[in-house]
Amino acid sequence: MTTQAPAVPSAALPEPPEDAGHSIVPGALYVVATPIGNLGDLSPRACRILAGVDRIAAEDTRTSGQLLAHFGIQRPLVALHDHNEDRIAAELVRQLQSGQSLALISDAGTPLISDPGFALVRAARAAGVPAYAVPGPCAAVAALSVSGLPSDAFVFAGFLPPKQAARRARLEQLGREPRTVIVYESSHRIADTLADLVAVFGPQRPVALSRELSKRFEESYSGTAAGLLEWQAAEANRGRGEFVLLIGGAEQAADLAEGERVLRLLLRELPPSGAARLAAEISGAPRKALYAIAMRLAGETGASAENGDNSGPA
Repeated sequence: MTTQAPAVPSAALPEPPEDAGHSIVPGALYVVATPIGNLGDLSPRACRILAGVDRIAAEDTRTSGQLLAHFGIQRPLVALHDHNEDRIAAELVRQLQSGQSLALISDAGTPLISDPGFALVRAARAAGVPAYAVPGPCAAVAALSVSGLPSDAFVFAGFLPPKQAARRARLEQLGREPRTVIVYESSHRIADTLADLVAVFGPQRPVALSRELSKRFEESYSGTAAGLLEWQAAEANRGRGEFVLLIGGAEQAADLAEGERVLRLLLRELPPSGAARLAAEISGAPRKALYAIAMRLAGETGASAENGDNSGPA
């Protein structure tokens, strides 16, 4: 394990060149975000950095080799993954200290975000090696941006435990969090996880889900835990792919309970979208979640979902 050295003042590190996309700093580590599905999301600066460094550390050299070949980039690759990172980080830092430049990439997205790289970056910073971010795709942030859930404060919690008991315990812990919670989930556990959401939080917890972000079959849902479980089960394809699950904070859940109470009163006189919009203004609850509830209530009572209104939440 690398011992944490005293923090190196930023003034002691070499300043990146004015156009960091064209000039590589000798002995610098570049943490480079790569596409999460759409190859068009690799930035021009990322391409220049990857083509210009002495070496690239990749989570899977075969996967990254295909990405680099697509862009005509040929650089030496070294594998850096969960099983060898602690062992090779010190050697990579020695190479950096000798003046070699290194780019760190993962299979997709931003390195270190539920991906390898932490041990290397920590060791580099402790040794005074300059580290520069080359920003780009990140599934967690992309999903948050289209979720409709509060984004001013959020918690990223990585992957949930694979076993149900541990997963529910973790959900109960995260459920007390007042901020929006973001987790990743795999295709073979997503259905069980969504069922656990309803069991732990109840049917009305505000949630959102994105699958296959930036890919051809990208889909997103925003509404309630029960609505999400139903939506996901409605089509077999919605059990495939890579998932980002977002859970509304505890305060949002309280707002939604009050919002549903107001909504039920308004639905006596207003169509679903109008009732949801007004209930959201009164209670502060998410309008999309209230509209999903309104449509469910309309279906339960046998009322027409349109009721003179088929516009949905504006």
